[in-house]
Amino acid sequence: MKRIYLYSLILFLASFYSNVKAQKNSSKTFSFVLGSWEMQTPKGKIVEQWIQGADKIMKGKSYRVSIKGDSILTETLQIRKTGKDVFYCSTVAHQNEGKEVCFKLISTKDRIYIFENAAHDFPQRIVYQNLGKNEMLAWIEGELNGKSRKSEFRYKRQ
Repeated sequence: MKRIYLYSLILFLASFYSNVKAQKNSSKTFSFVLGSWEMQTPKGKIVEQWIQGADKIMKGKSYRVSIKGDSILTETLQIRKTGKDVFYCSTVAHQNEGKEVCFKLISTKDRIYIFENAAHDFPQRIVYQNLGKNEMLAWIEGELNGKSRKSEFRYKRQ
């Protein structure tokens, strides 16, 4: 029984340390997103572009590009530290009255970064997974109208 308690304590502390480390140096932790990413879809592609701002805020934009090449900005993004916490903030065109919605970083394990806002209608979680230099998986998940939903975005570096 003591071993189970000890292992549980070690796992908890390791998880806590990982979250603290990510929150202390968020610009290094999330540097894998920097650059331009794209995902092909039947209607064209989705492009996500990230830069490091001088203020240590990661700034991103997401576009939909049609097969004809027309692009439309769908959202502006930020990953920023506020106090001791890190937030993923999104302003989506034609949603939330143009107001920014933020999701708090709750987990950083195995190169998977989970941001959550349980009070948001959908999604309640935004997740990024670092798959290496040229691939990144992102997904949104939560409940909508009482049903569990998840949408994945498998990006390749441009």
